[in-house]
Amino acid sequence: MTADDALAVGTAVAEPGERATGSRHVAELPVGGDVSLPVTVVNGAATGPTVWVTAGIHGDEPTGTVVAHDVADRIDVDTLAGRVVCLPVLNPDGFRQNRRTASYHDDDPNRYFGREPSPTGDPPRVQQQICERIYEDIRETADALVALHTSWVATHPYTIRPRVPYGTNRDTSAAIALRDDIAALTDAFGLPVITQFDAATTEARELEYALTGAAVTDGIPAFTPELGGRLVVERDVAAAAVDGLWNVFAALEMVAEPVTPAARFDLELETEHKRFVGPHTPVAGIVRYRVTEGTHLTAGDPVADVVDAHGAVQTTVTTPHDGVVLSRRERAAVYANDPLFDLAIPDDDPLLVESG
Repeated sequence: MTADDALAVGTAVAEPGERATGSRHVAELPVGGDVSLPVTVVNGAATGPTVWVTAGIHGDEPTGTVVAHDVADRIDVDTLAGRVVCLPVLNPDGFRQNRRTASYHDDDPNRYFGREPSPTGDPPRVQQQICERIYEDIRETADALVALHTSWVATHPYTIRPRVPYGTNRDTSAAIALRDDIAALTDAFGLPVITQFDAATTEARELEYALTGAAVTDGIPAFTPELGGRLVVERDVAAAAVDGLWNVFAALEMVAEPVTPAARFDLELETEHKRFVGPHTPVAGIVRYRVTEGTHLTAGDPVADVVDAHGAVQTTVTTPHDGVVLSRRERAAVYANDPLFDLAIPDDDPLLVESG
């Protein structure tokens, strides 16, 4: 990037020292009209990295949308060294309906980034086209990416740190450098850092095709904050996340000074932890949680009772691991083998994962 470089994302075109809003056309609708994503481009007066901030790939996660708006408003283009691109609503169809998925396919829209062409030769469906078109813009310009999310209704805020593949895409030394870059940015953001699932679970859940997973595969430092619960804006978490993004910019030397976060959400973890879904209920019934998000657990601790329709206890669920509660799953009625929690449990798996 040179001092006279403009940055264009869709119709948002900003010269150095300017900000611009516009839209990125990504698909057509069956009876007319199109799907366009709102875009804000903030192009600093001085040169520096380009950071993309995305939100709303799940339409029922509005806190990230507010964070993307607020951080763009905070930036002074005259003192910014670099460029910030904000996409506050990646899934406008889901956002309009206050639902996680879009109506195109009703599957997870955050599993279509960086996918290879279909082995059967079938053309990509509309959600994949949408993701491919915006990801092409990201891949061309991004020096770092922060993909803002929220989790279940009852969730302690935290940041998901991705594992870094090596072998197919990069050698070990390059993977170590990327790992360290991600660690510096997640530390700057300020929420408790939880490592992604182990490699086998990550692959089974196709998280390499989530936006963060695709970006890291392509060598872009990226991470995923989970900004509390879904469906409503958590203002205290949003304020902390805006400060966290500012501190990411400071770590990248785009702004002069970091700030003290508006709120702290420490989990007081003494060792590395990773994501874990569970425990599960062995029986159907009505769940009564015994613990809340942020609770520290020891293996064997009771965490929930499952009662029948008359309130009689059918089973008491215990945790199989030491750890801490990240989220309670948001339903009272449960079927046998339904997960009840998202936990953070001790992690002894490597941050570098060999790809083949």
